[in-house]
Amino acid sequence: MAATKTRWELKRAYDEPTEGDGVRVLVDRLWPRGLSKADARIDRHEVDVAPSTELRQWYGHDPERFDEFVERYRAELDASGAAHALADSLAGEPVVTLLVGSKDVEHSQGPVLRERLRRQR
Repeated sequence: MAATKTRWELKRAYDEPTEGDGVRVLVDRLWPRGLSKADARIDRHEVDVAPSTELRQWYGHDPERFDEFVERYRAELDASGAAHALADSLAGEPVVTLLVGSKDVEHSQGPVLRERLRRQR
């Protein structure tokens, strides 16, 4: 029997949960401001895959720094092995939705992490 390939999705943590989200995983170090745990329907909060506090503060969601942020974040993921551990722990899940608190999802760690997780398996 072939293993189920996980489909990795990406959303803002503030977006309304849907049935198609599968396992909802918050990948921010900090809990999103003003979001209640009940409303968020977050299954896991994985701080180990989030950018370090130092990197997050340096980046400050400045789109001009995004390319360098991506390089630094990838280096953190490589050094920690956290993305590999997350992929292994969710192996077999049909859908996993990564959640970020950022208003600008495309300039967050979300797309970088999703790409890494898609390449893990």
